[in-house]
Amino acid sequence: MIRIVIADDHTIMREGLKRILDGAPDIDIVGEAVDGFEVLRHVRQGGFDLLLLDLSMPGRSGVDLIRQIRSEAPKLNVLILTMHEEEQYAVRAIRAGAQGYLTKESAGTQLVGAIRKVASGRPYISTEVAEQLALNIMAPNESLLHKQLSDREFEVFSLLVSGKSITEIANSLHLSVKTVSTHKTRIMQKMGMSSLSEMVQYAVAHKLLSPFKT
Repeated sequence: MIRIVIADDHTIMREGLKRILDGAPDIDIVGEAVDGFEVLRHVRQGGFDLLLLDLSMPGRSGVDLIRQIRSEAPKLNVLILTMHEEEQYAVRAIRAGAQGYLTKESAGTQLVGAIRKVASGRPYISTEVAEQLALNIMAPNESLLHKQLSDREFEVFSLLVSGKSITEIANSLHLSVKTVSTHKTRIMQKMGMSSLSEMVQYAVAHKLLSPFKT
């Protein structure tokens, strides 16, 4: 039996996932979490084999949360289920310690198989993500400006270009407005840009825009 915890802040999504998994006799949902703090509480309590984790939740989230989980429970399997289709998000998540990456669009047909594969100790990633990881290893392309950003900076960058204000980002990531402003300044310095519109144009050109939840 594969014991899992579902972490997603949308009730409708959690209920939908439970319906998908109802038909799997070897999968048992033993807990749910609606934000990063509840995720860490479950991780510290233990008693499950796999965490099905949304990449964008209130509180600690994204790569930062994955790293924290990995440091506290190195043997716990983590499968990312997210709205983000872009390989760049997947690559950062895998590098942070996730064993699998699945988009919510694919959940209906691939979720059960992905859970079984990750629970068995094998990775679950798309061909596109695997190719991107291989390319990064064989020929790292640091000339792409966004690859110079730290994981937190990339997270802030993604929220900025998706239309979030500094205050909204601060609330979402549980950071101070001053800290987010500092991240924004560093992002613009690293990328050699002087305005948000330049950042948005860059994000569009490199297909980095993704639908963040509100």
